[in-house]
Amino acid sequence: MTHTADIPAEEPRGELTVRTIAMPGDTNANGDIFGGWVMSRMDQAGGIAGVDRAQGRVVTVAVEAMTFIRPVKVGDVLSVYTEIESIGRTSMRIHVEAWAKRFRTTLHEKVTEATFAFVAIDEEGRPRPVPRPAEYPNG
Repeated sequence: MTHTADIPAEEPRGELTVRTIAMPGDTNANGDIFGGWVMSRMDQAGGIAGVDRAQGRVVTVAVEAMTFIRPVKVGDVLSVYTEIESIGRTSMRIHVEAWAKRFRTTLHEKVTEATFAFVAIDEEGRPRPVPRPAEYPNG
């Protein structure tokens, strides 16, 4: 017989990139936080991770298979985690997870996840190569 305590709790995948609080102005008519608000925080986090890795500007070109697992409520702290899945010549796929720390509790639940595709761009907005690790200034 398996006890709940024997099952390891799911942990966020990747690095904490954005953390914010859900406010009343971000809700729909049912009092849940808009999915678009959550997705915007995820895009922001993916962009931060992409800029760090590409060492310059990036743009979002696609979001794959986003499924909302649980709602976000007013007062929840939303934490967004990122992990680079793959790097092409000019593009990157970044896995993004959003987790909610429930208001006035210690409960931390995954609310959604998706893979975002970003393209590195130059100052004129044209695709440019993503630097390889050997091209980084410090290593």
